[in-house]
Amino acid sequence: MKTIGLIGGMSWESTAHYYRILNQETAARLGGLHSAPVLVDSLDFAPIAELQSAGKWDEAGALLNRSALRLQAAGAEVIGLATNTMHLVAEQMMQGVNAPFVHIADPTADALLADGYTTVGLLGTRFTMEMGFYRERLEQRGLTALIPEVDRTNLNGIIYDELCRGIVREESRKVYVDAIARLAARGAEAVILGCTEIGMLIDDAVSPLPVFDTTDLHARALVGAALA
Repeated sequence: MKTIGLIGGMSWESTAHYYRILNQETAARLGGLHSAPVLVDSLDFAPIAELQSAGKWDEAGALLNRSALRLQAAGAEVIGLATNTMHLVAEQMMQGVNAPFVHIADPTADALLADGYTTVGLLGTRFTMEMGFYRERLEQRGLTALIPEVDRTNLNGIIYDELCRGIVREESRKVYVDAIARLAARGAEAVILGCTEIGMLIDDAVSPLPVFDTTDLHARALVGAALA
């Protein structure tokens, strides 16, 4: 099994979920006492969040590129970025890195198409919902991605002010459930949890639509790539 290099810390809450899923999936596939060989470069999220807010994506991309190069130098043979939003700078991040990169949107699209869905709701940070980088990658696979028409500010705030800090509130869960219901009314057949923290709040038990959790799908895809 190849060594997985994971760029994490954005937030550390979701990175912890990645580590658990990587090892659970490896054990499920290989059995016995097997666990995943993983190198984690866990970054400080505060300065990255400031760069996001300031629109300084080139600086953020350079920072992540240094992380990817560190992981490769340490022996990583497959690279994963444990955040949806920062895939905006994925191309810059992988400059000079030879290890293959597993893009978080790809296993998500694979799972949606395998289940027969073509029109989906996309929830995430304002950057993921409003900037084209994520929806365009889904559209290249033949998917139509709908984003909320209202409450995007509230949805974004719940991620940064609560979930990234490990805070899970029933009131916030209701905000997300209501947003999913409105997406369903507009024709969404399923919903993408397009931020790696939203799975802390929403699952199939509470969602009006089938849920596709990018954290879970991405981590399992990383194991698949490491075993390929």
